[in-house]
Amino acid sequence: MTTPKPRRRPGLERVLATADRLFYEKGLHATGVDLIAAEAGVSKATMYTYFRTKDDLVAQYLRGRSEAWQAHVTEQLRARGGSPEERILRVFDLLGEWFETDDFRGCPFINAEAESDRGAPGHQVNLGHRAWVRTLFAGLLREAGAPGPADGADPLARQLAMLYDGAMTSAYAEPGGGWAEAAREAARVLVGRALQG
Repeated sequence: MTTPKPRRRPGLERVLATADRLFYEKGLHATGVDLIAAEAGVSKATMYTYFRTKDDLVAQYLRGRSEAWQAHVTEQLRARGGSPEERILRVFDLLGEWFETDDFRGCPFINAEAESDRGAPGHQVNLGHRAWVRTLFAGLLREAGAPGPADGADPLARQLAMLYDGAMTSAYAEPGGGWAEAAREAARVLVGRALQG
């Protein structure tokens, strides 16, 4: 028995790719559905068969960004190896590499939060992504032997997440300021103290 291939939906794929590019480059409010439909080469009516509202499209954009970043970080940490402490610091190296790209426009999740309200579907996606960041750090801390819970409630994981967020915000506001390196060094000190204590 063969597994049926998922049906390709080129219109939907174009809408998602276009929305991803425009929302990230221009912001949520500055990007209307008319512009997305025109650049994706679909009618507005077709777009609304895929997404009931613009808020639903924003949530899917954020979900796609979250899934892509999680996969990238997971793959890179596995490929680059090292001790758990080194992998914690490599998260900041990955941020620094992203900051150097031509299309870096800050954190898509922080940007979206600034333009949305807590009732929007994207807010829940943002919360899920933020929880993943904290849980990633907490898991690596446990592997390194640091005390504390292995979830996002860990106080040190929250501190590392603040460094992570702060580096992204600062790198967008003041490019080239060595923000990832500064966050990495602060993380190194915090993790070192936790492992000694």
